[in-house]
Amino acid sequence: MSAPQSGWDGNYEEPTRRYPAATEPQAEGRPSVDAGRLWAGGFGTAVVAALVALVGILLVRGVLGIHILSPSDAGAYGDANTTTYAFGAFAVAVLATVAAHLLLMLMPRPMSFFIWIMLLVIAVGVLIPFTVVADLDSQIATAALNLLIGICVLSLLNSVAGIATREARRPGAGVR
Repeated sequence: MSAPQSGWDGNYEEPTRRYPAATEPQAEGRPSVDAGRLWAGGFGTAVVAALVALVGILLVRGVLGIHILSPSDAGAYGDANTTTYAFGAFAVAVLATVAAHLLLMLMPRPMSFFIWIMLLVIAVGVLIPFTVVADLDSQIATAALNLLIGICVLSLLNSVAGIATREARRPGAGVR
């Protein structure tokens, strides 16, 4: 007797995948990161941080009459330093998103490290205004604004990272 002509020899094996699907954990026991969600949330956090800086400066300069980041004759908005400060807050949030993404991919207990790093960065931001020559009320207002921006970035990115992280499936665990 001759072999079948169709090419089917009766020994079919399911091909194995070489790369895990995007929805599967990257390594056994390690959560996977949805980079799209993380970066969308990071961009949103950056926009919020820039707006917090802008609103804070308008409040401090316009309502409280404390002149921070520019001379007293620059008005409620200030000058180009105000815009630079808002863009700086945006950049800090983007850098914090980079740090969160790297930590989520590489570190054990990544959010513990992220929180510590952010708290230390916030401490630096609060202390820096007291190292320059300025009126005490300007130093305090700048330190308070830096604290507020830092807490904003920390809390939002901590939440975003939690949403953007998928728990790893345990070996042998079935679907409910």
